[in-house]
Amino acid sequence: MTAEELSNDSQSIPMEGEDITPKKDGGVLKLVKREGTGAELPMTGDKVFVHYVGTLLDGTQFDSSRDRGEKFSFELGKGQVIKAWDIGVATMRIGEICQLICKPEYAYGSAGSPPKIPPNATLVFQVELFDFHGEDITEDEDGGIVRRIITKGEGYSKPNEGASVEVHVEGTHEGRVFDERELKFEVGDGENLDLPLGVEKSLQAMEQGEESLFIIRPKYGFGNAGKPKFNIPPGATLQYKIKLTKFEKAKESWEMNTSEKLEQSTIVKEKGTQYFKDGKYKQAVVQYKRIVSWLEHESSLQEEDEEKAKALRLAAHLNLAMSYLKLQEPSLALENCDKALELDTNNEKALFRRGEALFVMKDFDRARGDFQRVVQLYPTNKAAKSQVLQCQKHIKEQHEKDKRLYANMFQKFAERDAKKEAGQVKKESKDGTMELEENGAEEQTAA
Repeated sequence: MTAEELSNDSQSIPMEGEDITPKKDGGVLKLVKREGTGAELPMTGDKVFVHYVGTLLDGTQFDSSRDRGEKFSFELGKGQVIKAWDIGVATMRIGEICQLICKPEYAYGSAGSPPKIPPNATLVFQVELFDFHGEDITEDEDGGIVRRIITKGEGYSKPNEGASVEVHVEGTHEGRVFDERELKFEVGDGENLDLPLGVEKSLQAMEQGEESLFIIRPKYGFGNAGKPKFNIPPGATLQYKIKLTKFEKAKESWEMNTSEKLEQSTIVKEKGTQYFKDGKYKQAVVQYKRIVSWLEHESSLQEEDEEKAKALRLAAHLNLAMSYLKLQEPSLALENCDKALELDTNNEKALFRRGEALFVMKDFDRARGDFQRVVQLYPTNKAAKSQVLQCQKHIKEQHEKDKRLYANMFQKFAERDAKKEAGQVKKESKDGTMELEENGAEEQTAA
């Protein structure tokens, strides 16, 4: 039976079904018309895909996704639809068709939705659930971290970088629990506690009191290295159930005065340097980026504070460049070198590291220019002298390669022209003149 057939069963719709409202006030009555499959139900935040037919109690149809020929989708429990839908669809299984009778307070209330839905109207929906999936919380929306909300949190505030959090985490892989702990830490320090990057990104999307299930792909998990300590193989997809019990946000830039920004920048610089020494380059990047965010647009500073802020920003960009080189992200290293050179035009480290980034990017000409400038400004820099020679070697190799490539190209052109010329045949025209015919045609005599 289809939803269309179900919607035409009767022109006078009886008030029947199970009261599924939390308050049991009869506001939403559900009657299952076709059972769904599987045991799993949609969770808050899931994107659900449905077809529906909406009518008034007398059977008058006011809307239908089927008539439009396109499934309707929305994020469950986010207030994107009427209350009755958030309540009703959360009780459905894939393939299920149900009838929802929705009292005005769970639909469009005393205002209605003119011109089709009058004030204080009780509405009837035939709904079919086709699919649902979790919410992608990654910035790039690459499916790397998918959330399923078990228990919704309170308020709208979420932990930020540096926030103090108290959490319960339970990590599983292929049904095996490999990590279950109560933890207190600052967001950004998770790697020290053997937590993958995805857990910290997940926390920054959560509200206090929320409990959610997160599917974390390898990019945000333990990557290609895996985690021998937990017996996690390379390239593993992880599942973490996280409850955010309590948190205290770190002060945002606009909440701090200049003195606090300088003080905190000094602290996180040392923290980042320790991460760098420990080979935790991603964590180091997080700390150095905080300095930039705090001080980059700080204006109207006293002369002494201006110098301190400039020194901290310069150090942050230089250290970011070095960290990105270690992470094999030369374009980001290049970007931070450029910013460092805006602060100090002839900075030795910025020039050298920009040369390194360009070298990795195989831009040997520009890389040589940076290394030569280092040698010119800092003649004792032996590493720069060595890099100049390396660049020259690669430039020479590239020239030789280009020369061979062009020689082969010209040879092919010459061979093609020779064949073309050889394939030209004389052809006598009707008026006794001679024409040239290409493409290797056989010699013909005009009739």
